[in-house]
Amino acid sequence: MGQQDPSRTEQATPKRRKKVRDDGNVPKGTEIGKTMTLLAGAIALRYLVPFYYTQLSSIYRFFFIDGLRLELTPQSVYELFIWCVQRMALLILPLMLVLLFVAYVTLRLQVGQLWTTKVMKPKFGKMFNLVAGIKRLMLSPQALMRFGRSLLQAVVVAIAPYLIIKQEFRNFLPLFYSTPEALSAYILTTGYKMVCYALVPMMLIALADLWYTRWNYEEQIKMTKEEVKDERRQAEGDPRIKAHQRQKMMQMMAKRMLADVPKADVVVTNPTHIAVALRYDIMEAPAPKVLAKGVDHLAEKIKEVAREHNIPIREDKPLAQALYKQVEIGEVIPEELYQAVAALLARLDKFKKTKR
Repeated sequence: MGQQDPSRTEQATPKRRKKVRDDGNVPKGTEIGKTMTLLAGAIALRYLVPFYYTQLSSIYRFFFIDGLRLELTPQSVYELFIWCVQRMALLILPLMLVLLFVAYVTLRLQVGQLWTTKVMKPKFGKMFNLVAGIKRLMLSPQALMRFGRSLLQAVVVAIAPYLIIKQEFRNFLPLFYSTPEALSAYILTTGYKMVCYALVPMMLIALADLWYTRWNYEEQIKMTKEEVKDERRQAEGDPRIKAHQRQKMMQMMAKRMLADVPKADVVVTNPTHIAVALRYDIMEAPAPKVLAKGVDHLAEKIKEVAREHNIPIREDKPLAQALYKQVEIGEVIPEELYQAVAALLARLDKFKKTKR
């Protein structure tokens, strides 16, 4: 059935495709499987005719010659039964194995590797809704499509024998003088031709049905724009929740930074928008390290903590901007800033005492 909801305009996402596939909903054409099985069976019978001829000849020969002299006892009847079962299996198994293999390959090529038990679970809601079920069976576009497909196949199957019989009509009278072997060969050849004539249009119908099934499947699993947005939000996370989490994370980082500010040797400012706390300890790192940095409100907090713990605050706009942009928290300053930071630290009382 085609798309019913006009709001479903978006192609199904990979997540939606996986979900419907896990539920057992896959684009599977029924006619292509039947047609390929019939084609494989016809070809297999065409090449198995000599084998069947040999096997059936031996069976008839046994029953009409050797079997007439068989003494019937419980043991001989049992052995005859086993022999018949083996012969029947020998006749049926080759053809059945071919049909089974072709049916499996055709199905596997359509749906790939899939194993699910969800399709076997009873849907009680649909079972008790008889009116809706009857409407789906009788009045839906799918039902009309199936009816048209079946009618077309019936016409094709009926026309093929008519054309062959009309073509072979002049050959019927000479068959009266043919041997049983020739008559059998003619019947098999003509029947095989009928099957081939019918299979060509049946294959075209099956390919059209496969295309329609896949198109209809894509229409059925389409999504609305809102569904796509909801799925994206679920995959990426709600922006509001992510913003809240980011805010909480920034608050925690700010608390940790402010806790490290008392360990700093100096706070470089810009003068009001940026604040960067530096610490230099030769036992910790070969160069000064950034303990905390921030802008605006966070910069004011850093300076406030620095004042509470008597940390020197020095205004140096170019240096403050360079430190804030180039150095992350916990990293040492780059080599190009060594000279500017060293000049700043040299003017501090702590490092003047160390120098003396």
